[in-house]
Amino acid sequence: MRTRHTNNPQFALRGVAACALMMAAATTAPARAQQTAPAEAEAIVLRPLSFFKVNDLDFGDIIPSATAGTVTLAPDGSRSRTGGVTLAGDGGEPARFAGLGTLNRQVNISLGSNTIWLNGPGVRMRARTFEIGSTPTAILSTSPTRFRITSPLGNYNFPVGATLEVGANQAPGDYSGTFTITLNYL
Repeated sequence: MRTRHTNNPQFALRGVAACALMMAAATTAPARAQQTAPAEAEAIVLRPLSFFKVNDLDFGDIIPSATAGTVTLAPDGSRSRTGGVTLAGDGGEPARFAGLGTLNRQVNISLGSNTIWLNGPGVRMRARTFEIGSTPTAILSTSPTRFRITSPLGNYNFPVGATLEVGANQAPGDYSGTFTITLNYL
């Protein structure tokens, strides 16, 4: 049996041209953009007679001068200054804590230390005179101060402010330190 082979270059070229057109259409079609972004979800489940930090104490942005001064951040979030310190922007936020106890339970609150040091690129700065935002406000110290839980559900929260001593010509940069709050449920 014989087979016949015909070589038809125009037919082959038409096929190549058709493939090229399909590929060109595929490469010039508008790209569909798809983007994903991760997000986090958080939850805090409290056990009875516990508490946690909601946010840190932030004195906000300050501008030093050749004269030392202080920045006081009250528990209500208001800021004031003394000496050569200038307050920049609307920044500043008291520390905030929240917890769970029982209605009418008394709680003793105290500090680990009456003063802490904030370290950074320059001379360290001292934070002192910690104040709890209760009614009325009270200065916190290593000696316990007492408050009563007034929520029927037993939940509570409280802000804490303090005074920061800023040195003359304090070096610019971020300064940080830690303080400890202790609660004893009575």
